[in-house]
Amino acid sequence: MAYYSVLMDQCADQVYPTFGFGPAYRDETGCTTYVAEHHVCYLRELHEGDKVIGTFQILDYDEKRFHCYQELWHEDGWLAATGEALTLHVDQSGPKVAPMREDVLARIAKMYEAQKDLPWPKRAGNSIGIKHKT
Repeated sequence: MAYYSVLMDQCADQVYPTFGFGPAYRDETGCTTYVAEHHVCYLRELHEGDKVIGTFQILDYDEKRFHCYQELWHEDGWLAATGEALTLHVDQSGPKVAPMREDVLARIAKMYEAQKDLPWPKRAGNSIGIKHKT
C-alpha cells in the first residue's frame, strides 16, 4: 500500500523543480512543503516491476498552499490509483505556514492556468465513510 504513495511522491518530485522547489530553495529560504492531507484510492493492484505513469494536476492554490490530484496509470492503459493532497508551504523556523515567494507562486499559477479547463477529476473531493441505505 505504501508504495503507491511512494510512486505519487516520486511523481511530485519530478514536478516540484518546475515550481522552483528543491534543496536549493530550502537552503536559501528556510522553507519547504508539508502535505497536510493526502487521500489515496486504490483501484487496481500493481505488482513489483510494473511500469507506471504518474500525472499531476493543480486543482486550486493560494499564496500558502496548493491542492493537487494525481493518477497512477499502468503502462497497459488502466488506472491503478488516484491521490489527492493539500500541500502547505512552511517556514521551518516556526515551523509555520508561510507565503510562497512570488516566482514560485507564478509558476504554480502557470500550471494551474494550463490545466484549469481540464475536467474536475471524478475522484477529487470525495469523503471517506460508510454509505448506509436509507
